[in-house]
Amino acid sequence: MEIKTFEDLIDWTRQLHAYLARCLHDSASLNKDERASALLDYLSSHESLLERAVSEFEKQADPKAMKTRLYDYLNHRPIKASEVPDTHYAGMSFTDIAREVFQFHDQVMDLYESLIGKAEIPEAKSLLEDLLALEEHEAMRLASQISRMEDL
Repeated sequence: MEIKTFEDLIDWTRQLHAYLARCLHDSASLNKDERASALLDYLSSHESLLERAVSEFEKQADPKAMKTRLYDYLNHRPIKASEVPDTHYAGMSFTDIAREVFQFHDQVMDLYESLIGKAEIPEAKSLLEDLLALEEHEAMRLASQISRMEDL
């Protein structure tokens, strides 16, 4: 997928969350550590919720912002819906899984933050700020839930 507009960016983000949800789900039953497997199940459902939330942005965002072109966007690896999910999480520890998922979310938030500074119209900036707020809120929620799971 080539990302030329904010609409493409949101679709790419949605696909990324969906792909991560599938990877986590497919790895959950393969991980021999019970806590890691439970974490993978939780994270998979969380990523599916994020996919749906991002999808709502596609439906409700200002059309002017959605059609705005992204000239400074760096190419990212496209995610194809038919791509077979990666099950490398099956061999990871609880801590490593959490660390990698947080790194993923940090990258998405960093991307949004960098684009906010480059947004040329207020509608595009507002859209990016809303997407960033969603990602930040969900990252905080994840951190809280994972911390509780670690305490068990």
